[in-house]
Amino acid sequence: MKKNLLFTILVFFVFLSIPMISQANGHSLFNSAEKFIGGYRVQVATLPEFPNVGETSQLLFRVTDADFNEVDRFTMGIRVFFNDEQVDTFRSKSHEGSHWTTDYVFEAPGNHIFKVDLYDMEGTQSVLTYTFNMSTQSPFGYIFFVSISVGAIIFFIVMGYIYLPKRLGFGSKS
Repeated sequence: MKKNLLFTILVFFVFLSIPMISQANGHSLFNSAEKFIGGYRVQVATLPEFPNVGETSQLLFRVTDADFNEVDRFTMGIRVFFNDEQVDTFRSKSHEGSHWTTDYVFEAPGNHIFKVDLYDMEGTQSVLTYTFNMSTQSPFGYIFFVSISVGAIIFFIVMGYIYLPKRLGFGSKS
Protein backbone atom coordinates (compact mmCIF):
# COMPACT_ATOMS: atom_id res chain seq x y z
CA MET A 1 0.00 0.00 0.00
CA LYS A 2 2.83 2.40 0.89
CA LYS A 3 4.58 1.66 -2.39
CA ASN A 4 1.44 2.53 -4.37
CA LEU A 5 1.06 5.80 -2.49
CA LEU A 6 4.72 6.74 -3.03
CA PHE A 7 4.46 5.83 -6.72
CA THR A 8 1.32 7.96 -7.10
CA ILE A 9 2.99 10.94 -5.41
CA LEU A 10 6.08 10.55 -7.60
CA VAL A 11 3.99 10.43 -10.78
CA PHE A 12 2.04 13.48 -9.62
CA PHE A 13 5.25 15.52 -9.13
CA VAL A 14 6.66 14.40 -12.46
CA PHE A 15 3.54 15.55 -14.30
CA LEU A 16 3.47 18.73 -12.22
CA SER A 17 7.05 19.59 -13.23
CA ILE A 18 6.55 19.07 -16.99
CA PRO A 19 5.16 22.59 -17.65
CA MET A 20 8.16 24.09 -15.84
CA ILE A 21 10.52 22.51 -18.39
CA SER A 22 9.75 24.68 -21.38
CA GLN A 23 13.08 24.69 -23.16
CA ALA A 24 16.07 22.38 -23.34
CA ASN A 25 19.35 23.31 -24.95
CA GLY A 26 22.36 21.23 -25.81
CA HIS A 27 25.64 22.37 -24.37
CA SER A 28 27.27 25.27 -26.14
CA LEU A 29 30.55 24.56 -27.79
CA PHE A 30 33.63 25.31 -25.70
CA ASN A 31 35.17 27.47 -28.39
CA SER A 32 32.07 29.57 -29.00
CA ALA A 33 30.83 33.00 -28.03
CA GLU A 34 28.17 35.56 -28.77
CA LYS A 35 27.92 39.31 -28.38
CA PHE A 36 25.19 41.95 -28.73
CA ILE A 37 26.16 45.28 -30.26
CA GLY A 38 23.97 47.87 -31.97
CA GLY A 39 20.83 45.75 -31.84
CA TYR A 40 22.43 42.71 -33.46
CA ARG A 41 23.84 39.50 -32.05
CA VAL A 42 26.76 37.66 -33.62
CA GLN A 43 27.57 34.09 -32.62
CA VAL A 44 30.84 32.41 -33.54
CA ALA A 45 32.07 28.84 -32.98
CA THR A 46 34.68 26.42 -34.30
CA LEU A 47 34.36 22.82 -35.44
CA PRO A 48 36.01 20.86 -33.97
CA GLU A 49 35.54 22.52 -30.60
CA PHE A 50 39.31 22.60 -30.10
CA PRO A 51 40.94 23.20 -33.49
CA ASN A 52 44.30 21.54 -34.11
CA VAL A 53 47.19 23.61 -35.41
CA GLY A 54 47.86 23.01 -39.10
CA GLU A 55 44.54 21.23 -39.72
CA THR A 56 41.47 22.65 -41.43
CA SER A 57 38.74 23.75 -39.03
CA GLN A 58 35.40 25.36 -39.69
CA LEU A 59 34.42 28.78 -38.44
CA LEU A 60 30.66 29.10 -37.91
CA PHE A 61 28.93 32.47 -37.80
CA ARG A 62 25.31 33.38 -37.13
CA VAL A 63 23.71 36.83 -37.09
CA THR A 64 20.38 37.67 -35.45
CA ASP A 65 18.60 40.82 -34.39
CA ALA A 66 17.91 41.82 -30.78
CA ASP A 67 14.75 39.67 -30.75
CA PHE A 68 16.77 36.58 -31.85
CA ASN A 69 15.21 36.65 -35.33
CA GLU A 70 17.67 35.58 -38.00
CA VAL A 71 18.64 38.30 -40.45
CA ASP A 72 18.05 37.75 -44.18
CA ARG A 73 21.34 39.21 -45.40
CA PHE A 74 24.49 40.63 -43.86
CA THR A 75 27.88 41.89 -44.97
CA MET A 76 30.76 40.65 -42.83
CA GLY A 77 34.53 40.99 -42.80
CA ILE A 78 36.96 39.40 -40.33
CA ARG A 79 40.42 40.30 -39.08
CA VAL A 80 42.44 37.63 -37.24
CA PHE A 81 45.10 38.63 -34.69
CA PHE A 82 47.72 36.52 -32.92
CA ASN A 83 50.07 38.06 -30.34
CA ASP A 84 48.70 41.53 -31.17
CA GLU A 85 49.67 41.12 -34.82
CA GLN A 86 47.18 40.78 -37.66
CA VAL A 87 47.82 37.39 -39.28
CA ASP A 88 44.82 36.94 -41.58
CA THR A 89 41.85 38.74 -43.12
CA PHE A 90 38.54 37.73 -44.66
CA ARG A 91 37.46 40.51 -47.01
CA SER A 92 33.99 41.88 -46.42
CA LYS A 93 31.41 39.94 -48.34
CA SER A 94 27.61 39.84 -48.49
CA HIS A 95 25.98 36.63 -47.23
CA GLU A 96 22.40 35.44 -47.81
CA GLY A 97 20.62 34.11 -44.73
CA SER A 98 21.86 34.38 -41.19
CA HIS A 99 24.55 31.65 -41.26
CA TRP A 100 28.02 31.63 -42.71
CA THR A 101 30.56 28.82 -42.54
CA THR A 102 34.14 28.96 -43.78
CA ASP A 103 37.27 26.85 -43.46
CA TYR A 104 40.28 28.13 -41.58
CA VAL A 105 43.69 26.74 -40.65
CA PHE A 106 45.23 27.93 -37.38
CA GLU A 107 48.99 28.23 -37.94
CA ALA A 108 50.10 28.64 -34.33
CA PRO A 109 48.94 27.24 -30.97
CA GLY A 110 47.34 29.64 -28.54
CA ASN A 111 44.69 32.31 -28.36
CA HIS A 112 43.60 34.10 -31.55
CA ILE A 113 41.54 37.29 -31.58
CA PHE A 114 38.83 37.49 -34.23
CA LYS A 115 37.47 40.97 -34.96
CA VAL A 116 34.20 40.50 -36.83
CA ASP A 117 32.93 43.57 -38.67
CA LEU A 118 29.25 43.89 -39.69
CA TYR A 119 28.58 46.46 -42.39
CA ASP A 120 25.41 48.27 -43.49
CA MET A 121 23.11 46.84 -40.84
CA GLU A 122 19.68 48.44 -40.68
CA GLY A 123 19.40 51.10 -37.99
CA THR A 124 23.16 51.55 -37.57
CA GLN A 125 25.33 54.42 -38.75
CA SER A 126 28.71 52.72 -38.66
CA VAL A 127 30.52 49.39 -38.78
CA LEU A 128 29.73 47.11 -35.83
CA THR A 129 32.88 45.35 -34.59
CA TYR A 130 32.61 42.24 -32.41
CA THR A 131 35.73 40.81 -30.74
CA PHE A 132 36.04 37.08 -29.99
CA ASN A 133 38.79 34.93 -28.47
CA MET A 134 39.33 31.58 -30.17
CA SER A 135 41.85 29.01 -28.92
CA THR A 136 43.59 26.08 -30.54
CA GLN A 137 44.29 22.68 -29.06
CA SER A 138 47.36 22.81 -26.88
CA PRO A 139 49.29 19.93 -25.30
CA PHE A 140 47.52 20.76 -22.05
CA GLY A 141 44.18 19.95 -23.67
CA TYR A 142 45.36 16.41 -24.34
CA ILE A 143 46.71 16.12 -20.80
CA PHE A 144 43.31 17.23 -19.45
CA PHE A 145 41.38 14.63 -21.46
CA VAL A 146 43.85 11.84 -20.57
CA SER A 147 43.78 12.71 -16.86
CA ILE A 148 39.96 12.65 -16.78
CA SER A 149 39.94 9.28 -18.58
CA VAL A 150 42.56 7.78 -16.25
CA GLY A 151 40.62 9.03 -13.22
CA ALA A 152 37.42 7.40 -14.48
CA ILE A 153 39.19 4.11 -15.19
CA ILE A 154 40.76 4.06 -11.71
CA PHE A 155 37.37 4.82 -10.15
CA PHE A 156 35.75 1.85 -11.92
CA ILE A 157 38.64 -0.45 -10.98
CA VAL A 158 38.34 0.50 -7.31
CA MET A 159 34.55 0.11 -7.33
CA GLY A 160 34.89 -3.26 -9.06
CA TYR A 161 37.49 -4.39 -6.50
CA ILE A 162 35.20 -3.41 -3.62
CA TYR A 163 31.79 -4.57 -4.87
CA LEU A 164 32.44 -7.34 -7.41
CA PRO A 165 33.75 -9.95 -4.91
CA LYS A 166 30.65 -9.47 -2.74
CA ARG A 167 28.33 -9.97 -5.72
CA LEU A 168 30.16 -13.08 -6.87
CA GLY A 169 30.18 -14.57 -3.36
CA PHE A 170 33.93 -14.32 -2.77
CA GLY A 171 33.56 -12.08 0.30
CA SER A 172 34.25 -13.36 3.80
CA LYS A 173 31.38 -15.10 5.57
CA SER A 174 31.84 -13.98 9.13
